[in-house]
Amino acid sequence: MEWWMQFCHLLLGGPKLKEGLGGPDPLDYVSMYRNVGSPSANIPEHWHYISFGLSDLYGDSRVHEFTGTDGPSGFGFELTFRLKRETGESAPPTWPAELMQGLARYVFQSGPIMTVPDPTPRSEGAGEVEQMPEFWLWTCRPKNTFCSGDHVSWHSPLDNSESRIQHMLLTEDPQMQPVQTPFGVVTFLQIVGVCTEELHAAQQWNGQGILELLRMVPIAGGPWLITDMRRGETIFEIDPHLQERVDKGIETDGSNLSGVSAKCAWDDLSRPPEDDEDSRSICIGTQPRRLSGKDTEQIRETLRRGLEINSKPVLPPINPQRQNGLTHDRAPSRKDSLESDSSTAIIPHELIRTRQLESVHLKFNQESGALIPLCLRGRLLHGRHFTYKSITGDMAITFVSTGVEGAFATEEHPYAAHGPWLQILLTEEFVEKMLEDLEDLTSPEEFKLPKEYSWPEKKLKVSILPDVVFDSPLH
Repeated sequence: MEWWMQFCHLLLGGPKLKEGLGGPDPLDYVSMYRNVGSPSANIPEHWHYISFGLSDLYGDSRVHEFTGTDGPSGFGFELTFRLKRETGESAPPTWPAELMQGLARYVFQSGPIMTVPDPTPRSEGAGEVEQMPEFWLWTCRPKNTFCSGDHVSWHSPLDNSESRIQHMLLTEDPQMQPVQTPFGVVTFLQIVGVCTEELHAAQQWNGQGILELLRMVPIAGGPWLITDMRRGETIFEIDPHLQERVDKGIETDGSNLSGVSAKCAWDDLSRPPEDDEDSRSICIGTQPRRLSGKDTEQIRETLRRGLEINSKPVLPPINPQRQNGLTHDRAPSRKDSLESDSSTAIIPHELIRTRQLESVHLKFNQESGALIPLCLRGRLLHGRHFTYKSITGDMAITFVSTGVEGAFATEEHPYAAHGPWLQILLTEEFVEKMLEDLEDLTSPEEFKLPKEYSWPEKKLKVSILPDVVFDSPLH
């Protein structure tokens, strides 16, 4: 690649022995370069970091299983990062290499069901990392890979300073094109540092839309999305009109976030308190109820088949049109689905055990509760579904709209549970009512806990509780 000649190779940072070979870190090394940029194109001089080790560097199955030259090499991608070079800086900071190691460790070590956002018609979903103490973006993917448009909640300045840049989006590297290697294909995903407000906008709308706005603002990234850790303003503070773009996008497209791992719980209020034989609230008694293996696989399969971008468009399920390698949904009138769009639906394990409930009490911590308006406005009003997966117990809460197929909650029986998996079906009219009543959830600075909302006519209660309630072994 001719453009590579403009770089001055400065440093290779990596562990003596990588994790897959018995060492402490997953990456073999991180290569660091100085890029002179292009002032005429609003591309400042910067440091360019490239990881080595997420793809297969050996081809001998010691670290990655070799699947053939036509498939992905290893996980199929490497990470890159572009950091604005400060005046007088003669060597690249090394903290981005540690950041990459943390993200790579998540990919290598996480199980098959972890924390990634719902794929959009323009991207697959993103992963969360083990450092996140509160809640993680969640849905299902066979491997915890990262894809363009993903967003990663970090909740801490990326360089451990006082910076407002505390989260990440992922996109295609503007220079590094996919490479065919002897061990498969490798793509290059660039980490883009963002502020909390920008992350929230990506969650409420989608990552690709926010990335495009960042490209429009030179100080916030510009054409090559270069991270400036000294940036003190969000794109919405720099240009207030951009918030209108986001609001319009949410109204038109909805949100691509299908669920989160959260501090949450639910109670069946239609049962007497002493009747806990089949209660599915978490942490009743000394041990939390657990999803059976088949129940867990049902949740995995319904989310994977309904949401996974490589085989199905996000929502609604239509025959996808491919454009620049990405899938776009062209038929918003079709229904969302919690099942495959094949002729054979996924049948829940032991379907006869699915229970219809008369009254339900939902419990969330403040951070996960603050996403309820997003769930309602960005998902259910667009005919979609949204799942809260507990991180303190083995249970899940899925909100579904009347346009979702394959749900076991129905308009006749809107509250239904299959083991510890609760589904709640909400009509559009009730969603609008809830949005009106839950408006104060969007102003957390004015929020006092505990907070309770109740709709007696619907036999539904929602409580926003302090974190300590969910951290306790009994609650």
